[in-house]
Amino acid sequence: IIKKMSKKIVFFGTEDFSATSLRALIDAGFDIAVVVTKPDTAKGRSKELVPSPVKVIAQNANIAVWQPENAADIAEKIQRLNDPVGVLVSYGKLIPDEILKLFNPGIVNLHPSLLPKYRGPSPIESAIINGDSQTGVSIMQLTHEMDAGPVYSQIKLPLNGNEYADDLYKTLAKKGAEQLVTSLPSILDGSLQAREQNQADIVICQLIEKTDGNIDWNQPAAQIERKIRAYNIWPKSRTKLGNVEVIITKAHLESGGDMSGKVEIADDKLIVYCGENCLSIDMIQPIGKKEMPVQAFLAGYKDKITAE
Repeated sequence: IIKKMSKKIVFFGTEDFSATSLRALIDAGFDIAVVVTKPDTAKGRSKELVPSPVKVIAQNANIAVWQPENAADIAEKIQRLNDPVGVLVSYGKLIPDEILKLFNPGIVNLHPSLLPKYRGPSPIESAIINGDSQTGVSIMQLTHEMDAGPVYSQIKLPLNGNEYADDLYKTLAKKGAEQLVTSLPSILDGSLQAREQNQADIVICQLIEKTDGNIDWNQPAAQIERKIRAYNIWPKSRTKLGNVEVIITKAHLESGGDMSGKVEIADDKLIVYCGENCLSIDMIQPIGKKEMPVQAFLAGYKDKITAE
């Protein structure tokens, strides 16, 4: 049974990942006084303003929504809430020190890695690319330095080596939300104390760039296959086969190979030689077209791949 608390929560979040936590906190009966999210974004050719997933949930639950360009602009509003609790999940903007100090005990943050491993903006993709055997979520105290605050609790998740980023995001969002709901009352009544991170174990992960999705066939096949799974949300894994620009969405390893980038078609299979071993492509998407099985792709594009 979750211990109830009367303190009002200011929830900072923007993405689908954050929306899972907000929904869980509302369903568990926490008092969400206000949701702080990024301003609506212009989408598509019409440049129609689209609200964040977090804003949609808040409005449906009749919770006030603040959308400052700069988080510092809401300092006075927060002070008027009378000693609120801060919870932040995938907000997407830096929180200035003058906002951090308005909360006691600071702002509680959910981070999708086993800190201090993978501090930074791409922990889920990094776990897949590096072939890790486990990942998890950390409930921590937000500090000035990115993901460096003391950790209240963690939950581990074993990885089988077949995870795609979109599925792992959903799994960790759900597990993180459950852990947040469980841990928050104990954090706020002081019975759960945070522990400093071990400085010797820090691993920093970098912001993903669009060019990271460009496949380098000189790399080992195992590494390319992991990147295909890690980048399946964005920037996706792109290459050119013959005259055709494509996104590779699913592939598996084959042994052998000595010429990086060489394409071989045999028995409805599309094999690309890598720096070490080969990749057999299972699902593929020509740029501007829909994703399709490799057999359908070969039926329409075989001549364009093999053309010199």
